[in-house]
Amino acid sequence: MGGLFSVASKQDCISDLFYGTDYHCHLGTRRGGLVVKNPDGFKRNIHDITSSQFRSKFQDDLSKLSGHMGIGVISDHEDQPLLIGSHHGVYALATVGRIHNIEALANKLLKQRSAHFSELSMNATNPTELVALLINSEETLVDGIIAAQNAIEGSCTLLVSHETGIIAARDRLGRTPIVIGAKPGAFAVTMESCALPNLGYKIDRYLGPGEIVMITPDGVEQLSPPGDAMQICSFLWIYYGYPASSYEDINVESARNRCGAALCRADNADVDLVAGIPDSGNGHAIGYATEAGLPYRRPFVKYTPTWPRSFMPQDQKTRDLVAQMKLIPIEALIRGNRLLFCEDSIVRGTQLRDIITRLFEYGAKEIHMRPACPPLVYSCKFLNFSQSKSEMDLATRKAIASLNGDVENHLPDYANPDSDYYHAMVAEIGRQIGLTSLKYQRLPDMIEAIGLPSEKLCTFCWNGHEQQKTGKG
Repeated sequence: MGGLFSVASKQDCISDLFYGTDYHCHLGTRRGGLVVKNPDGFKRNIHDITSSQFRSKFQDDLSKLSGHMGIGVISDHEDQPLLIGSHHGVYALATVGRIHNIEALANKLLKQRSAHFSELSMNATNPTELVALLINSEETLVDGIIAAQNAIEGSCTLLVSHETGIIAARDRLGRTPIVIGAKPGAFAVTMESCALPNLGYKIDRYLGPGEIVMITPDGVEQLSPPGDAMQICSFLWIYYGYPASSYEDINVESARNRCGAALCRADNADVDLVAGIPDSGNGHAIGYATEAGLPYRRPFVKYTPTWPRSFMPQDQKTRDLVAQMKLIPIEALIRGNRLLFCEDSIVRGTQLRDIITRLFEYGAKEIHMRPACPPLVYSCKFLNFSQSKSEMDLATRKAIASLNGDVENHLPDYANPDSDYYHAMVAEIGRQIGLTSLKYQRLPDMIEAIGLPSEKLCTFCWNGHEQQKTGKG
């Protein structure tokens, strides 16, 4: 997915920028980047963080950086931020999202002949550079940002640092969040509100969908108002948001506790203890255990000093190795017990199958799995969550193929929890993973646990429904 953080301060901003960006490392996998603005111009540093922590790669750069305005980015893919020279002047640009129609937009720009792309990687168009070209096609930066977001199919939240301040623009349907923080003499823009309190900031406001503002050390100026329609990604609360963060003023950990409680109310499993698949499953498990009056225990603990999150490596073999090495079983809590695990979701099921095998090897009597969201029948087309080389990597698609080989037909039926198709698919997923029982959260219960109206949440991964974007500006 990726994360963004920026600061405009009357004092040097480097410390805040460094630590604020670091609080977004759970959102990205490949690149970290910082750019600061001072009287001498822009200074940029980008490092590969595939196998090393952000802090270890950037801490030696801090003594060489100074400035009152800066942008930090954690990226899933390309090097960022980019420095752009244009009729708007020189500016730094960082983006988060997914451009579904990237090649069509690139071809359209190339036909203008004056446009060209210089940030190519493996002959692929750099999404951030494409956004810059779209911005540069209009007379002003704000008009360019609005034009870019109108043209993009998918999502794009971005930060622009230029002479007068830092412009923050939330995706037109608000699929990703933007939060403004304030403290005396400084303002910050963040995707994760958990980045603010330890740096002394308090939440000032949450940007609305498509809203554009400019921050300076003196305040926040609205450049374009928010739109009416919102489709924020539900997985922020279910999976990849940090527990201490809040989006739309709804805390992640609290929402996960409510999800777990909803799972319990819809269940009748007879078990000895409740546990979470670390880490994002823990909040759901606490909610389940509290509602059920059952003990919450940790039959697995994570060894975090040297093993990163399992989604970080790009290839499945390495992800599986990391998942195995970082989770250490506690036999005293496993042997002879009927275990119920809460999980944020089941995407591919590969790592979960290995975990279940190990639990039985350590003497588990029964293993019941309760994901906090419905089955992922569709691959995300708006962000980079649940992205694979093929949709057939999804546990649901593999189960459907195993059942009848006809994956494309009847997908709405497989997403319907009251259909025979759905029950057959869930049973097959449970069989392939090796579970005693598998029962998913129902979509209305998940939505109620999050606490936003259903029309404000993106639920495409589960039901294939998408809200058509409406023009703005």
